[in-house]
Amino acid sequence: KSTADHLWIYLPAGMSAKEEQKWIDQMIQRNNRWRQKKTLKESDGWLQKRAEELNKKYFGGTLQYSICFVSNQRTRFGSCTSLDHSIRISDRVKTMPSWVQDYIIIHELAHLLHPDHSKKFWELVDQYKYAERAKGYLIALSADDSDDAEETPVEETIFSES
Repeated sequence: KSTADHLWIYLPAGMSAKEEQKWIDQMIQRNNRWRQKKTLKESDGWLQKRAEELNKKYFGGTLQYSICFVSNQRTRFGSCTSLDHSIRISDRVKTMPSWVQDYIIIHELAHLLHPDHSKKFWELVDQYKYAERAKGYLIALSADDSDDAEETPVEETIFSES
């Protein structure tokens, strides 16, 4: 049984301390996974709404897409599959400042028009007034996670189009 801040685990009598701890650890992991999935599902609504607002502001509301948070992107912050117009945003983005979140969403929306990192793509993305600042934030964040971050352009290490 669990609430927002408590988890109750009932164990059968007669278990050794080692067995109890193993069972408790498993239940905590299972509960954490369940909470994470629940949080992701609840926050996809916010993401969809924000993407719609940015679509209207920067793309005239013309783009058609699906967008959701995912928990399996560890080296990229976002990805776009232009064939089916699906955008996936790493759940790590949730903890970033809103101006960085907006940049990542705009970046992926722009891939629906330009599936590469061409000059036209960057002209579109750079209309966002905090684009350069957000790129710097993401480069610094990636540098903490990677030894070769200085040698590889940010768009090749943290964003992807399929």
